[in-house]
Amino acid sequence: MLADLAFRNLWRNRRRTLLTLSAMVVSAALLILSLGVFSGMIDDMLATTTQLYYGHLVVAAPDYHTHRDLHAHLPESVADLPALASIDGLLGRTPRLRAFGLLSVAASSQPVEILGVDPFREPGVTTLHRQLVAGRYLKPGEAGVVVIGSTLAKKLGATVGSEVVIVTQAADGSIGNDLLIVCGIFTTGDSRHDGRLAVTPLPWLQRLLVLDGRIHEVTSAIADPLAAFALADQLNAVLPAGIKARDWGDLLPEMREAIASFDVSRMIVVGILYFATGLGILNTCFMSVMERTREFGLLLASGMRPWGIRRLVLLETLFLALLGSASGLCGGALFTWYMQAVGIDLSASITPITYAGGTILPRLRAVFEPANFLVPAVMLIVVALLAGFLPANRAARLDPVAALRED
Repeated sequence: MLADLAFRNLWRNRRRTLLTLSAMVVSAALLILSLGVFSGMIDDMLATTTQLYYGHLVVAAPDYHTHRDLHAHLPESVADLPALASIDGLLGRTPRLRAFGLLSVAASSQPVEILGVDPFREPGVTTLHRQLVAGRYLKPGEAGVVVIGSTLAKKLGATVGSEVVIVTQAADGSIGNDLLIVCGIFTTGDSRHDGRLAVTPLPWLQRLLVLDGRIHEVTSAIADPLAAFALADQLNAVLPAGIKARDWGDLLPEMREAIASFDVSRMIVVGILYFATGLGILNTCFMSVMERTREFGLLLASGMRPWGIRRLVLLETLFLALLGSASGLCGGALFTWYMQAVGIDLSASITPITYAGGTILPRLRAVFEPANFLVPAVMLIVVALLAGFLPANRAARLDPVAALRED
C-alpha cells in the first residue's frame, strides 16, 4: 500500500517529476557514454603498447629488460617450456632476439632497434603485420629482408625494394654487417616504433650476432591483459633459475599507473556530475514535501508513525531514481553502441598522441565495460536516496496540529 501511494505521489506534479527525471536520465546516459569513451582510449593505449610490440607476458633473463645486455640470452628451447604452454587464456607465444645498430641507405644513416622474430609465430602475439602501409610482412624461412617503420623509411629515403646496410655489435666482439632488402613499411602511430624499429627474421639475426640457437625473450599474448599480473607471479614460481617472467605492467609502469588511476578518475567524474544531479533531486523532494505539509499532518493525525512518513518520501525518491537509472542505462547503452560501431574519426584534426608509453589514436570510440554501467546506476540511486533523506526527515518531524493548519 505504501509503495502504491509513493508511486502515485510521483505524478501529482507531473511536470516537475518529468523535469527531474529527464535530468537524471541525461546525466546517467552521458556519464555512461563518457566512461565508455574513456575506456576506449585506455583500451587503445593498452593495445598499441602490448599488441603492437611488447606482448602481455615476457620471459627473459632477470635483468635483461633493465640493461638490454646483448649477452643476457637464453636457449631457444625456452619458448617451448611446458609452463609457458599451459598459461591460462594463451593466444600465442614467440621467441625474439634484439640488437641495436645503424641502418644506412647511401649517405643516410639512422640508429635502429633490430628485432629478430619468428615470422610464423609473431603474428599470433603482436599485430605489427597488420600495420603495413607498403609491401609485405616477413615470410617463414626467408632471410636478407627487413620491415621498417614509415618515419625511419622517410628519414633514410627508403622504399619497398630498397637495399639497406645494417651494422651492429656481434656477441663475439666483431662488427656484424649485412645487406638487406626492405620488403615492407609499417605505421603504428607511435613515433618510437615508426622512427627506429627494424624487424628481421630471427635466424638471420642469430647468425649476424653469432648467437645461433639463442634468444633474448619469449613474448606471449593472453586473452585478458589484466590477468597478466597474476600469471607472471605464477610463472615465476615454476620457471627454472635464471629465467624471470614479467607482465606488461613491469615493462610499462606508466601505463599500469594510468590504467590504475582510471578507477579513481571515474569516481571523481561520477561524483562531480551527480553532485549537481543530487541538488536537483533535493530541490524536487523539498518542494514536494512543502506542498504536502497538510497531507502529512493528516496522515500523522490518522495514526501513521513518523517512520512511515519517512519511508513514504524515501520510496518516492527511490522510484524516481530507479526510473532514471533504467532509462539512463538504456540511453547510455544506445550511445555506447553507436560510438563502438561507428565512432568519430578525428584524424583530419589531430595526430596520434603518445602518453604513458601508449598511443591515443585520433578517434573517439567506446567500449562496453560492466563497471561503466554499474557505477553510474548504483551511484545515481545512492545520491537520490541521500538527497531525499533531508526532506523525508523534515516530513517525519512535522507536528500534526501545526501541519493541519497550513494552507
